Amino acid sequence: MKKVLIANRGEIALRIMRSLREMDITTVAVFSEADRLSPHVLFADEAVCIGPPASSSSYLLQDKIIKVAKQLNVEGIHPGYGFLSENAEFARKVSEAGIKFIGPSVHSIELMGSKLAAKEAVAKYDVPLVPGSPSAITQVEEGKKIAKKIGYPVLIKASAGGGGKGMRVVHKEVDFEDSMERAISEAKSAFGNGSVFIEKFVSNPRHIEFQIMADQHGNVIHLFERECSIQRRHQKVIEEAPSALMDEDTRAKMGKTATDVAKSCKYEGAGTVEFLMDGDKNFYFLEMNTRLQVEHPVTEYITGIDIVKEQINIARGEKLSYQQDEIEAKGHSIELRIYAEDPDNNFLPDTGKLEIYLKPEGPGIRVDDGYRQGMEVPIYYDPLLAKLIVYDENRPRAISRMKRAIEEYRIVGVRNTLSFGSFVMSHPEFISGDFDTHFVEKNFSNRENAETGDVEQIAQIGAFIFNNAKKNPTSENGVSKSIGVSKWKSRRSES
Repeated sequence: MKKVLIANRGEIALRIMRSLREMDITTVAVFSEADRLSPHVLFADEAVCIGPPASSSSYLLQDKIIKVAKQLNVEGIHPGYGFLSENAEFARKVSEAGIKFIGPSVHSIELMGSKLAAKEAVAKYDVPLVPGSPSAITQVEEGKKIAKKIGYPVLIKASAGGGGKGMRVVHKEVDFEDSMERAISEAKSAFGNGSVFIEKFVSNPRHIEFQIMADQHGNVIHLFERECSIQRRHQKVIEEAPSALMDEDTRAKMGKTATDVAKSCKYEGAGTVEFLMDGDKNFYFLEMNTRLQVEHPVTEYITGIDIVKEQINIARGEKLSYQQDEIEAKGHSIELRIYAEDPDNNFLPDTGKLEIYLKPEGPGIRVDDGYRQGMEVPIYYDPLLAKLIVYDENRPRAISRMKRAIEEYRIVGVRNTLSFGSFVMSHPEFISGDFDTHFVEKNFSNRENAETGDVEQIAQIGAFIFNNAKKNPTSENGVSKSIGVSKWKSRRSES
């Protein structure tokens, strides 16, 4: 495999390209008109514009992407995550075009893409499952009977898709009908499939996932766990590896279960098996993500394994580079997803120009991003700006390093989640390791920081305004119109 097209954008496209370049593989970028000057486009060996900004007119155009790949004699397509990464139809079309889809088989994607089909498949391996409905349902009365039998609270979930869409927690029977109708409607809108299923709601759960790798020769290994319990809207914001909760016996049991899940669908490539764990360390299979995860860098840090390179080697038909007993977890790694969102306004997405964008540096710090200073953050895509990843020899030191990295990161122009990351790193529950998926709703609320911003940060912004005003003849009273005091006050909670 000498040439690979990355059917994605932003930080993940750039991250994949870096590993490909180290493997002497030519990289091809596809991009929308909004991303013409994005870092992943400028980094690629070849780049082709495939349409207007909207993803439905560019990054989701399966046939056009495959056409570009064939025209440029591409041998493999890496989908990254999101967009077409878990689209079985796209994987099938890529294979039929004589191009290697760098990911699992169509069979695996389809099987694990349906939560109900996945549960049926893994049941043959005695994988622990949360009690729930045996099949998809669409009738409210049927759902009520199942919920009553399971016992409240229950969770109504879309059978297709994820990301918290089509999901409702119901605590009382009187709320069931409205919640189910809303879940079905949201599932139809998001995934084109209104099927839902019902399962027992696990109170105060931890969200633990295992990274697995499997080759085409039947070999399956895991690369240990990641803790993903810090979430907003059922989506992860902070991940770490290993989990502070884990003991060796539980890790061994969950690791074996994760590899059994992979075997149940004859998996190939990199994948993630997700679990819920209760306060007594009972764990239950949640789902399998048949792609590279956003949070894979923390696993790379503690194992020293480049997961993207392993994906490429597997796609080329090679055996896994490692056996299970050869893999050792060392140190601790934490990742903060830096979203263009306002954490003090229910994480509402934000857009605008990155007036200041300065990344932290130093040992044990990695930033995976797809933006540079001066770029516009568009409305068309996921609001993820960057991933800030740190590593140190143990968890307390990794937390301290993350605090330092957050303090050094400077983003002005869009609201972002750096301040949220600082809040979490300093919270006693997180520091103790004793927290669950309800951390955000229990501990994070609007804070009165309107007039108490960091003095050093304000001084830096002031210096930027002063220098910009000297260069900008349209400035008034020494303040540039492009940023302005009013804008700074309205965004004083930025980091």
